[in-house]
Amino acid sequence: MNLEAIQSALRDAGIEGWLFTDHHHRDPIAYRVLGLSESLHVTRRWFYFVPATGAPRKLVHRIEQGRLDPLPGSKAVYSTWQEMESGLARLLEGASRIAMQYSPRNAIMYVSLVDGGMIELIRELGKQIVSSADLVSHFEAVLNADQVASHYEAQRAIDAILEEGFREMGRRVRASGTTEFAMVQWLREAMRRENMVWDNGPNVSVNANTSDSHYDPTEQHTAPIREGDFVLIDIWGRKDRPGTVFYDITWTGVVGRAPSAREQEVFSTVVAARDAAIRRVEQAFAANQPIAGWQADDAARQVIRDAGFGEYFTHRTGHNIAAEIHGNGAHLDNFETHDERLLLPNTCFSVEPGIYLPEFGVRSEIDMMTKPGEARVTGRIQRELVRI
Repeated sequence: MNLEAIQSALRDAGIEGWLFTDHHHRDPIAYRVLGLSESLHVTRRWFYFVPATGAPRKLVHRIEQGRLDPLPGSKAVYSTWQEMESGLARLLEGASRIAMQYSPRNAIMYVSLVDGGMIELIRELGKQIVSSADLVSHFEAVLNADQVASHYEAQRAIDAILEEGFREMGRRVRASGTTEFAMVQWLREAMRRENMVWDNGPNVSVNANTSDSHYDPTEQHTAPIREGDFVLIDIWGRKDRPGTVFYDITWTGVVGRAPSAREQEVFSTVVAARDAAIRRVEQAFAANQPIAGWQADDAARQVIRDAGFGEYFTHRTGHNIAAEIHGNGAHLDNFETHDERLLLPNTCFSVEPGIYLPEFGVRSEIDMMTKPGEARVTGRIQRELVRI
């Protein structure tokens, strides 16, 4: 745990303290931010309060009173629920506005991990609870120099794999034929050769399957890829070392023909939406102006709505990227959630608007990396449908 950094962030945010609490590992964020082992045996509630200034304070159950010993600060113990409640009152003395893993109306559910009853209890103690969402982003999503470099390692590998993957698809179609799942296997093997890891996927889909934004072909459920098909590939991975950062992109193309007018119209609209979000983020960082995730989503979504395709854009514009493919920083979202978290310097996220018609779908996904005064796309940018 970096106590100095936590307290500095609290003071910058005008928050008097951050209350961490857990029972049975319901709040993994707390363990990561505090540097506690996620395998810690926890069967009783513990509380850890970090004030904006001064020493932290602990409240633990008597039969598990050593659980927070790796952390600095004074320790109080309890056994009964009455002792716990009175101990909590003493733990929070001197602070009235505190952060917890909470989001008003569960708007940012990724950090809304404290149960409703605990919120009631803390409020009954006269405390104002504010969301820790931006604090969590600061400690979960901000990348160090090695992590930034690891993202670019993944970018170079995956960009090259995808380019060769489209060529391999064309060779197979014109020879003995191929399927969505066969191309998934080819991409997986190519990533293994580059010492990359990923959770599931990648996604290779054709025709109507491209309209399923989380399509996942399997050996038993796969479609052939033939001349004339419309194809989407969504691919992501990171280098196989602890703490490395993902790279995540989506490209689309057509097999053995020119795109139809409808395909070109949809593709051009998605590209314009993607570029609108990119510009909105670039301009904010160049001007050193704060920008929240929902604002970037609005920029992309408005382009698609204006083109008459609003009902076919069925997901957020982008997600935070870190050592997890969907990280705990701000998402580009004013659709599934109203994400008021700020896009912080030294963070990474995708920009991936899409239009999903019944007959085919288009998504164009790039990643962006920020730093003070600048935001930029990290890899290749698709400008035309791939001719396979």
